[in-house]
Amino acid sequence: MIDLRPVVYVIGLVVAILGATMLVPMLVDLYYGSPDWLVFLSTATITMVVGGSMSLATANTGREGLTIQQIFLLTTLIWIALALFAALPLYLGEIQARPVDAIFEAMSGITTTGSTVLEGLDDLPKGLLVWRSMLQWFGGIGIIVVAMVFLPELRVGGMQIFRSEAFDTMGKVLPRAVDIAGRISAIYVVFTLLNMIAYLAVGLPPFEAINHALTTISTGGFSTHDASMGEYQGAPEYVAAVFMVLGSLPFVRYIQMVQGTARPLLVDPQVRAYLGVILLMTLTMTLYRLVVNGDHFEHGFREGVFNVTSIISGTGYASVDYQLWGPFPVVIFFFLGLIGGCAGSTACSVKIFRYQLLFAAVRAQIRSVHAPHGMFTPRYNGRPVTEDILSSVMAFFGMFIVSLGVLSVALGMTGLDTVTAVSGAATALANVGPGLGDRIGPAGNFEGLNDTAKWLLTLAMLVGRLEILSVYVLFTLRFWRD
Repeated sequence: MIDLRPVVYVIGLVVAILGATMLVPMLVDLYYGSPDWLVFLSTATITMVVGGSMSLATANTGREGLTIQQIFLLTTLIWIALALFAALPLYLGEIQARPVDAIFEAMSGITTTGSTVLEGLDDLPKGLLVWRSMLQWFGGIGIIVVAMVFLPELRVGGMQIFRSEAFDTMGKVLPRAVDIAGRISAIYVVFTLLNMIAYLAVGLPPFEAINHALTTISTGGFSTHDASMGEYQGAPEYVAAVFMVLGSLPFVRYIQMVQGTARPLLVDPQVRAYLGVILLMTLTMTLYRLVVNGDHFEHGFREGVFNVTSIISGTGYASVDYQLWGPFPVVIFFFLGLIGGCAGSTACSVKIFRYQLLFAAVRAQIRSVHAPHGMFTPRYNGRPVTEDILSSVMAFFGMFIVSLGVLSVALGMTGLDTVTAVSGAATALANVGPGLGDRIGPAGNFEGLNDTAKWLLTLAMLVGRLEILSVYVLFTLRFWRD
């Protein structure tokens, strides 16, 4: 029988902290004279009391080392709990969002997906806009810690290849998580401040600069405008592109840089491949815009680098409706969203390292076909890749494709057209943000979808953010028997 007390202790502690952070948008609403400050005060009190009660009731066991089963439960349940409590201000506040919409928006925020069901963002209470941005900022730093501490322990999707870089935590997960989170937090805060200063320098008002800094470095994509970054075309797009890239590189490399060595970042194969894909696709989009759309170079390059970076990093900002560029860019952007950034970053989707491991395995297999008596071992970053890592990566790819297919069919059965169903499934599982088509494309949002589709997409955002397998394992009998 799994002892749930340590799991409840950690969840309660984090929920209580989330409640305390609700006081920030409360103060914002007070400053701007919005009556919603009372809503944030009430939800903050409820959240802190519930979370604090959970932790106090299990305080004697909360600091013990966690078992593998407990870690699996924790990584999933903590995201669910945060989304449910984070939805309270949307449900009880001025906009009075329906439960499905409030939970969808909160899950989209905490998983840094960036899909939204809210319309008229320009006129929403300032506190609510800040709350949405804060959720993405929390989700960004949260997923870094999960990817560096918990997922390598769970041997999910090949993440164990980074276990030595994420520190050896087996048997002492909680103390090491606090240590790693502290280092990451310092770097994360510095990047956020630099991002905010850069936005101010290129002309964004202070309120906009703060909100967009929170959702850029977290590669979240929530904006304070219906037009997203289309409201601030020009230099802000370059600033956003730079910090989206910084947010989607492995944060363990930044820790190593602070400790005095930049070499690991410079030679990291996933960093090189990720930046190479961005450069190649940016040049491709720029050339396409020049030749096919008749654009001029600076504008074509700016829109190319911004939108390529936004989609591949999973941020999901939109500066223009790139569907108007033609079918070729639409196909490119669809597949870019299925690539993703680096492991141990705020970026989402499949992650670039898994494609590298897949190609390494295929290359080794091809060589063994040509030389049956030879021994060819796939290698990554100069090290041989073990069988368990390859099996984990292949399982991830298999489950991702199956999940994408099943979810697409399920969404289609709710009445959605094929483009909306498939792109909606892809953008939710990959946590990208915008889909394709008139309804959920870069110029639309998810408000008009039926409730069943919204619930399915909410679940998909959770599953995709937690690397799929770490959620699905909870539904196996063996997990509960062990």
